[in-house]
Amino acid sequence: MAKFELKLPKMGESVAEATITSWLKEVGDTIEADEAVLEIATDKVDSEVPSEVDGVLVEKLFDVDDVVQVGQTIAVIETEGGDTTDVKAPAVEMPKTEPVKEVAQVAQMVIAAKEAVAPIESTGERFYSPLVKNIAKQEGVSQAELDTVAGTGKDGRVTKNDIKAFLESRSSAPKSESVSPAIPAQKENVQQPTKDAAPIVVSGDDEIVEMSRMGKLVAKHMVDSVQTSAHVQSFIEADVTDIWNWRKKHKDNFKNREGENLTFTPIFMEAVAKALRDFPMMNISVQGDSIVKKKHINLGMAAALPDGNLIVPVIKDADQLNLLGMAKKVNDLANRARLGKLNPDDIQGGTYTVTNVGTFGSIMGTPIINQPQVGILALGAIRKVPAVIETPEGDFIGIRYRMFLSHSYDHRVVNGALGGQFVQAVKNYLEAWEMGREI
Repeated sequence: MAKFELKLPKMGESVAEATITSWLKEVGDTIEADEAVLEIATDKVDSEVPSEVDGVLVEKLFDVDDVVQVGQTIAVIETEGGDTTDVKAPAVEMPKTEPVKEVAQVAQMVIAAKEAVAPIESTGERFYSPLVKNIAKQEGVSQAELDTVAGTGKDGRVTKNDIKAFLESRSSAPKSESVSPAIPAQKENVQQPTKDAAPIVVSGDDEIVEMSRMGKLVAKHMVDSVQTSAHVQSFIEADVTDIWNWRKKHKDNFKNREGENLTFTPIFMEAVAKALRDFPMMNISVQGDSIVKKKHINLGMAAALPDGNLIVPVIKDADQLNLLGMAKKVNDLANRARLGKLNPDDIQGGTYTVTNVGTFGSIMGTPIINQPQVGILALGAIRKVPAVIETPEGDFIGIRYRMFLSHSYDHRVVNGALGGQFVQAVKNYLEAWEMGREI
């Protein structure tokens, strides 16, 4: 028998760690190659970690909610054939010292042992992950102190963020001579608050629903964006009658030929990519007091998930795609987003974001900027409305398809002229659509 170490795989250039959300296999279970062993989560993407070999799971090195670094061993799988390989730490040769120095070293070790904090143990009421135990040990947190930390993890578990918040508050608070015993959360009508949060009081038939992991991340991201950027909006209305008629003419042939739907999204994305090429100072990010001009135009495409949350997959080098390539890329990312099959790289590197609020019937919106970008465009619902049509023979009223474009931008670095000119360029590209264009 041989032992295979299952490691956390690399999940993108900017992804260094992941949180274990659930184990799909237990110790003793038989595993086939490419079969998922556990589920993990990065900032926004949930993924599965498959086994590379056939065998039996003999050891799990981390628990649910533990944070694992890329390349760390997370489980051991026993496989058929070969000898069992024990991984041993390399022997370290101790330098020769004088007898007096050796005695001094021993004395220091004895003193350190006496001053060491007693090991942290999980009790019948509270479970502590290895990561939390290690942090507590390194920071000198006693068992009694750790028992007072309010846990925000599953079943009230103390997470890495919980103990870090405790350490921050402890360092800024005056030292007390004694530690109060753990106070259990009231189970009737007050929910144990998290850090800096007031108790949640309910009455009658009210129900407390805990935010999902992604919901918490999105909420924090939105609040951080509003506190970082000076949001300002510009609105413009575009006539998309030609686009409406063109799509109606070609969508069936496209479906039969490519096996995919031809939506309005790739058309809008193409117009935005062209406008960003015309106005490169909208394709930037802010880092401190510096502006970073992006070489690539990577369009983020906000997509709704089944649980109601939003995720923003990215179309890389969008200005290099023709309409057919854009349509296929949009459909691929949207489908994988709905199925939860996006990779971490799929949501990295965006330089500008587009969100379609018209999908939910809204005619316009004021979206929040996706940091560290400086702009986001909201596409309103396409409406059939009476409109004034100008012709050489005079003006008349006709039925047209029109939509509002809502542009939110960071007023720290984008003034009203640039913000307005950019959304005007998007409108012009949409209204200059060629009815004879093929796809």
